[in-house]
Amino acid sequence: MVTTANAEETARLALARPDLLKQAALIDGDWVGGGGAIDVLNPASGRALGTVPNLSAAATRDAIAAAHAAFPDWRARSAHDRARTLRRWFDLTMENVDDLARLMTAEQGKPLAEARGEIAYAASFIEWFSEEARRATGEIIPGHAADMRLSVIKQPVGVVAAITPWNFPAAMIARKVAPALAVGCTVVIKPSELTPFSALALAALGQEAGLPSGVLNVVTGDAAPIGDVLTSDERVAKFTFTGSTAVGKKLAARCMATVKRVSLELGGNAPFIVFDDADLDAAADGALASKFRNTGQTCVCANRIFVHESLHDAFADRLAAAAGKLRVGDGLAGDTDQGPLINAKALEKVERHVADAVSGGGRVLTGGKRQPDAGTGGAFYAPTVIANVAVDALICREETFGPVAGLIQFHDESEVVRRANATRAGLASYFYTRDADRAVRVAEALEYGMVGLNTGLISTAVAPFGGCKESGLGREGAHYGTEEFLEPKTICARVES
Repeated sequence: MVTTANAEETARLALARPDLLKQAALIDGDWVGGGGAIDVLNPASGRALGTVPNLSAAATRDAIAAAHAAFPDWRARSAHDRARTLRRWFDLTMENVDDLARLMTAEQGKPLAEARGEIAYAASFIEWFSEEARRATGEIIPGHAADMRLSVIKQPVGVVAAITPWNFPAAMIARKVAPALAVGCTVVIKPSELTPFSALALAALGQEAGLPSGVLNVVTGDAAPIGDVLTSDERVAKFTFTGSTAVGKKLAARCMATVKRVSLELGGNAPFIVFDDADLDAAADGALASKFRNTGQTCVCANRIFVHESLHDAFADRLAAAAGKLRVGDGLAGDTDQGPLINAKALEKVERHVADAVSGGGRVLTGGKRQPDAGTGGAFYAPTVIANVAVDALICREETFGPVAGLIQFHDESEVVRRANATRAGLASYFYTRDADRAVRVAEALEYGMVGLNTGLISTAVAPFGGCKESGLGREGAHYGTEEFLEPKTICARVES
């Protein structure tokens, strides 16, 4: 039974295909319920958009069993056949981009234009890996003896368990699931309980594209019991997770009991460096794009913005002016540039970071407070720029995950590189310079898996995404993404002469 609040929120979706709003889990081709229900809230209003099942450990094992049973047939299909199915999935995703975007904005809060962009980004992974399905090639190795022949073939690892976050509820799924399916693996996804509808809608389109029953399963519910099963069941050969570093470490440790292959995309603490020879306008535009996209709730967004002392004030003024013009509000109610934070807990963390920065001598140039007039009941915070932030502020030590740009002054190149690397995170980094020699030096010196040189946006399906240090293991995207789901097998054959 849908409550009044649910009915109002659902009506606001105005979907061309209402059937894409799935309030059930997907196991072995069937849409199932059970285990009670979890409310999915619209963060812009605080009201329930709908519910999904709170599945048990037993239901999760059923999903794994379905994926395990479907694996032999799916892996035996030709790469061409799997590629065609993924291509149809890509086509259906793009045909329904508006509905998928509206679902995402309703459950996650990002502006509608950003949501459309994420759906296109997610679809790009499905398209890319549909093409990579044919390229999972092995090699012939010159034999170590005259009568020996060596070759390496690559085979799918088996059942893959994936846990995905709420901040990019479609892209993070496509980036994991598409390569796994392309090379012949089967998958069980556990999306965030905060944003499950995007995952379920994508899975429904996958069914329409021709994915056989059991090849793609989606389980919904509380993270703990489902995660325990996904990390402990010996039928799961590969575990992939995007989320916080603390949780990722715990899940990876559990996977070692059955020695699963593990890939992790964890937290970041991205430095954004503006050198004294930078194009100031370009750097301000890049910082705006990196910092305030998705309300600052991205693992690769600029978290520590280092500005050379000679440019600090001018850069601060430019960024503050641009951030102050961002339109904050409910993405389904009109044109917006920034939506709400995901929930009250996230809002409280942002407030704590701002208060700490100000108490340490930081100067708020714009924002610095909640923005309740952006919507009723939502977790809205004004885009914020703080100048002269101390290097030991919380903003520098923790991932803010909110629309707050804290600016730190620096004096020279060696100093700022040392500061930038002074973290256990190693996901993304950015810097702006017009000096060719400095570009090479700094790009090589930054201890991060990804470096943006004179750009604030670095993610694409055709390049590897991932970090070093405590930001994760493995890579997603490009041909590196398929390798995560393939097992190399050496064949050593003796040949009679």
